[in-house]
Amino acid sequence: MKRLFFLFILISPVFAFFVSLFIGTYHMSMLDIISMTFLKVLQIISGALSKITLGKLYFNVHLSYPGVYQVILFEIRLPRVILAMVVGSALALSGAVLQAIFRNPLVNSYILGISSGAAFGAALAIGLSLSLGVTPAAFTFALVAVFLTTSLAKIGGRITPVSLILAGIIINAFFSALTSLLEFLMEHEKLASVVYWLMGSFTNADWHSVKVAFPVIFAGCLVIFLMRWQLNVLSFGEEAKFVGVETERLKFIFILIVSLITAASVAFCGIIGWVGLMIPHMVRMAFGPDHKTLIPLSITLGASFMVLADTLARSITTYEIPIGILTTLLGIPFFAYLLRKTGGGWYD
Repeated sequence: MKRLFFLFILISPVFAFFVSLFIGTYHMSMLDIISMTFLKVLQIISGALSKITLGKLYFNVHLSYPGVYQVILFEIRLPRVILAMVVGSALALSGAVLQAIFRNPLVNSYILGISSGAAFGAALAIGLSLSLGVTPAAFTFALVAVFLTTSLAKIGGRITPVSLILAGIIINAFFSALTSLLEFLMEHEKLASVVYWLMGSFTNADWHSVKVAFPVIFAGCLVIFLMRWQLNVLSFGEEAKFVGVETERLKFIFILIVSLITAASVAFCGIIGWVGLMIPHMVRMAFGPDHKTLIPLSITLGASFMVLADTLARSITTYEIPIGILTTLLGIPFFAYLLRKTGGGWYD
């Protein structure tokens, strides 16, 4: 039974992917999606082989589907679903990695100051109408925040878990104060845009955001997946040094990768909390703390959770609910249940 559950989580993104495609304001059946996808493939083939009669066949059949449905499927829903899946994977994976490194179940990627740095960058771009754009500005300041956090945390040439967490708190407070100052000085119209961005949303997802975010997040997830066995060693803390493991170098590599994939995620969708805390805990409760299992399942379950949460956020009412609100509403009861069940000793 446990093996079947393991396989189900591994392939769950496939089911979540198709379910999210045909749910929305414009209802599409699975047959419609399959048909339009097939026709899209024919269009690509006919474009490459335009002299073959297959091209004429495609354009005749193509007229049976209204153009609006194709725009909704291929230009709105498909890039949004893909972006939600990669962001969900990145946030869940980041939480699992940092919890292993710091041996703390409440650590997540935002402790490094990424969220507050990205928020300040976005607020700056919106408030001053920078030509750089919201996403590049958010990504840039997210990396700046990580750099400041790691620089501040380095004491005596090394970074300890305690110093990194304290430095993250300082940098978070610093950028949060700057963001609040910008909001205070901002025009009301621009203030609304900043507040909405801070709530987290995939409304602005398009193929450009997928092309930029996907390679960064995929590469980061792949490297961590290949190195996942070393997280088991790091979870022993300082004792890992006695088996010949360069713990400081490994921690730096993992933190750098986590920072990059989280910054890429936050830059395109805003602040989405609780995913990095909730998903690793769910996997750990079901399958144990072995990171050879925890890492791949966190990746797939994070992707499934995020895309289904986004589908719920844009379908539950006539207007779209910011997904950051929804993930928080789902995360709080989960942790309340976890606290009552374990008494706060789930890592003892």
